[in-house]
Amino acid sequence: MDLTASTVVIKEIRPSRIRRLRRRFDAIFLAVVFAPTLLAGVYYGVIASDSFVSESRFVVKSPQRQTPSGLGALLQGTAFSRSQDDTYSVHDFVLSRDALKELDQTLNLRAALSDAKVDFVNRFPGPLHRDDSFEALHRHYLKHVSIDYDTKSSISVLRVRAFTAADSRNVNELLLQMGERLVNNLNTRSRQDLIQVAEQEVRLAEERSKDAAGSLAAFRSDRGVFDPSAQSGQQLLAVGRLREELLNAETQLALVKQVSPSNPQIGGLASRVEALRRAISVESASVLGRQGGLSSKSPIYDRLALEKTFADRQLASAMLALDSARSEAVRKQLYLERLVQPNLPDASVEPRRIRSVIMVFLVGLLVWGVLSLVVASVREHTE
Repeated sequence: MDLTASTVVIKEIRPSRIRRLRRRFDAIFLAVVFAPTLLAGVYYGVIASDSFVSESRFVVKSPQRQTPSGLGALLQGTAFSRSQDDTYSVHDFVLSRDALKELDQTLNLRAALSDAKVDFVNRFPGPLHRDDSFEALHRHYLKHVSIDYDTKSSISVLRVRAFTAADSRNVNELLLQMGERLVNNLNTRSRQDLIQVAEQEVRLAEERSKDAAGSLAAFRSDRGVFDPSAQSGQQLLAVGRLREELLNAETQLALVKQVSPSNPQIGGLASRVEALRRAISVESASVLGRQGGLSSKSPIYDRLALEKTFADRQLASAMLALDSARSEAVRKQLYLERLVQPNLPDASVEPRRIRSVIMVFLVGLLVWGVLSLVVASVREHTE
């Protein structure tokens, strides 16, 4: 009798437990699966605003001179090379607060996002976006603008999502224009940095060359000499000829005195010998004299001439460096080339309503399954 009674009690308890568990699972299903799916269906089916996506493609390149080896050196000369670092600079600028500020000033972006036609989820500011600060606007902006970069082809894909087709294209177009302006500014800054230093070196070399030339000209004017080395060489040649004449005159005088001591030509010959000696003394003094001689002027002249030579060489080197800097500036010129212009979408591509509702339903089923297992496990341990 006791066994039969307990069996009856168990049979009465099990259906009640099963009903309670079923009610719990039904409540979890309604809360986790049915309600979110219903809300998603209402939102995506009735409330969500259509979104238009404008897409453009561009690449940042520079005409770098390639230096391949082997057969590539024969087949490849000057070509456009990828400029990955500068591409990332354009990306960062497009997503920056400065770009957003210019967009807002030019296209009144804040007014476009706060239009009453935009649903309350995407409206800014709105029920879900009470903060209307610029930082909040920038966070909202990053949800509507994206850039994808292909490292193999170096092609950047700019996508802009807006709630009208014209707004999406206009924002995309303005962002590309700002990117091109940034690249042009980088070119200008790079060119100035490369050429400015070289031009400064040329100016300094010109001043040094002018000073050296002026000092040399002043020395020539003050000392009355053009080139001490050349002039002293000519005067030494003249001294040599005078010495030859002096030797001949002395030989002739000695011969006349020996043959005819009373010869009346002896006086003339003696006068000629004395004149030649004085001329040799004067010419030698002009070359070798300590006071005003060419030999005393030569070290100063040589120093001034050497300074002018160095200054001229420095000027030539600086001008060559300037030409090289200009060529380098042209070689490092950047180009933002549009491969695909911003398109004007003729149909909305977002939100993907059916897919979004299905995703909410599947996620809800997954969560419901996990919670059901947890509840069943807890219930089993408690009993």
